[in-house]
Amino acid sequence: MPYCPALRESLTACVIASDEERRLPACLDSLAFCDEVVVVDGGSRDRTAELAREAGARVVENPWPGFAAQRNVALDHASGDWILEVDADERVSPPLAAEIEALLADPPARASMAAIPMRDVFLGRPLGPSARYPRYRHRLFRRGAFRHDESRAVHEGLWPDGPVLPLAGELEHLLASSWREALTDAVAYARLESRHGGRPGPLGALTGTLLRPAAKLLYRTLAYGGWRDGPRGLVRIALECGSDALATALSLRAGGTGAPVGRGQRPPRLGPVRVVGVAGGAAAAGRVGEWLEAAARLGADVSLVCGPSGDPGGVRTRRMRHAGPAALARALDAEEQIRPIDALVLAGARERLALRLLPASLRGAGGPLRQSEDPGEAVSRLQSDLRGR
Repeated sequence: MPYCPALRESLTACVIASDEERRLPACLDSLAFCDEVVVVDGGSRDRTAELAREAGARVVENPWPGFAAQRNVALDHASGDWILEVDADERVSPPLAAEIEALLADPPARASMAAIPMRDVFLGRPLGPSARYPRYRHRLFRRGAFRHDESRAVHEGLWPDGPVLPLAGELEHLLASSWREALTDAVAYARLESRHGGRPGPLGALTGTLLRPAAKLLYRTLAYGGWRDGPRGLVRIALECGSDALATALSLRAGGTGAPVGRGQRPPRLGPVRVVGVAGGAAAAGRVGEWLEAAARLGADVSLVCGPSGDPGGVRTRRMRHAGPAALARALDAEEQIRPIDALVLAGARERLALRLLPASLRGAGGPLRQSEDPGEAVSRLQSDLRGR
């Protein structure tokens, strides 16, 4: 019998839209490589549904129930092996389309989800560090493996429960094209975010309206390098911080107790433990890579952050141009976006010193590990402490 290569798995693109006749056509054009496109229309008063049908999409009309519920409606009408979620103001770049095609032809063995880097375009120009690029989003996944949290009014992302495959091709996100639109969007997100908490007390109000936004502004601008994007980047950071402050202010009008959930709710920790190695030098990268390979054989989900040289073996690696605290913060933030970090294994004293300068959110829930610690004991302890088993 002649050899027959495995068939390419199928892909459904899911789009939710409402009154998007201006932006939807370009979005659908970028999805031409998909086997099926499902557009869920939330009650548009313009030609959104008509244009989607003309483009060959399957249109489902459903009165707007909220972001998460509407995304789940789209999932329920999809038939592909894989799902690609795209909004009307987003475009799949040609490199990303090619990368997805390659994944469908040779699906990953362990991962049922991929993380796609989002490139924000603000006031006509792409942003970098000011928008936390690559700002991964979990938009590509196996059908039936995940559903959206309908308790969230916004930031209704999916929670990874195992290894996630990071892609390199970008999903272009068209943000505000005018100052008026930028302000309107910031206020709209603040209103949605304010729904997730009760009325904060005096300390919570002070922290949420002043201290936390101010700290975020300084960190994102200086430590994270947002200044590199120029005036547009600084405005984008300021609007996001102002939106956070406004969300807390709006929650003061709500009943109950407790502070509102901040922008970007931290996901639950599911599945195998996630361990990220940190090594500045080439030799150290090789040693930490061997440690991580041993941990991977025991079921851990591993990756390595290291300098521009060194051979980490078979471990997925994110390289830094230099090993300073700012570069390390950006690298670990990207890894945290892919899947929450449970622990860091550090090559030595230099890495431990750099770690002290980073926010607690980037240090791992299980604390730093030493390279001298046995991988089996470390994985077992983390699994017991952080997963209860």
